[in-house]
Amino acid sequence: MLEGAADRVPDVARIAVLRANALGDFIFVLPALEALRAAYPQAEIVLLGAPWHEQLWRDRPGPVDRVLVVPPAPGIRTATEGEPESSMVDFLAAARAERFDLALQLHGGGANSNPLVAALGARLTAGLRAEDAPPLDRWLRYVYYQHEVIRYLEAVALVGAAATTITPALAVTETDRAEARTVLGEPERPRVALHPGATDTRRRWPADRFGEVARTLHADGYEILVTGTPAERDVVDQVVATAGVPVRPQVGTLGLSGLAGCYAGCELVVSNDTGPLHLAAAVGTPTVGIFWVGNLITTASVTRGRHRPITSWTVHCPVCGVDCTPGIYPHRPGDGDCPHRDSFVTDVPVAEVLEAARELLFR
Repeated sequence: MLEGAADRVPDVARIAVLRANALGDFIFVLPALEALRAAYPQAEIVLLGAPWHEQLWRDRPGPVDRVLVVPPAPGIRTATEGEPESSMVDFLAAARAERFDLALQLHGGGANSNPLVAALGARLTAGLRAEDAPPLDRWLRYVYYQHEVIRYLEAVALVGAAATTITPALAVTETDRAEARTVLGEPERPRVALHPGATDTRRRWPADRFGEVARTLHADGYEILVTGTPAERDVVDQVVATAGVPVRPQVGTLGLSGLAGCYAGCELVVSNDTGPLHLAAAVGTPTVGIFWVGNLITTASVTRGRHRPITSWTVHCPVCGVDCTPGIYPHRPGDGDCPHRDSFVTDVPVAEVLEAARELLFR
């Protein structure tokens, strides 16, 4: 058990877990969900998430039994395009009717999420609490510089769920693989996928560096896919233009299921620190990830057998020189005076990325 683990709660039939944020964020909570499943094997685990969580867990084996979609709300989640309006009042009424025994806040610091979890009417609440957040029945202080996987394992230990793994894993289904085959066809060469995007542009390695990686690995005999969301089309196009060899851009061609199937069929994924990198690792594919040092602490794979995080040690804004070591996100201390979004990872050398890639590919 992790330090401070409590006893299991008796007579638990239904558990609510709030985790309604982005793809990478959700991957980090998978070991905590596995710990809950092991501790409460007969209980129904209900994820309070976003519409994409509901799609992801449809007919997928794993620790989540069912998804309740939480309405968009400040500090919880933003609305997705085309999503119908929904009422938080109606959602809470339906959630209270579920009569949850446990409600766990694994969403963040808790300023907005702890009141939501408390309003579910569960017999016992537990989770994380930052300084500006109200308490739960059992809580653990939210401290930023901690690995995300360990953070959530500590949180579920509050209800007696001991860790069974520290490695996030997501089962790949035949539906995932079929979608990937439909879009990509059968490979003529072993495949490597590059993902040059990231929602936060400060985590983006320059596109021409990805192009150089594509060129080198293509010469080594690999088929190169370049994945990206529709919002990342420009950076994918830059990689294609600078590669100088045939590569296959995949922008918006694969849903999340198909992307899981795609990465599961690759020999390697090279990516910035973003959701697709963590998805690739979770489906069992070796990865080379490009990390800012602060995010290395909080999100990089904790194992090195199949994963190589390459680190940028830049701690000052490359434009204004502000020290951003407490965090490079606007709501965290030390970042409020810096409005710039220039890359913090340009000092990562191509040679180091290629060395790591070839080490994993040629072992």
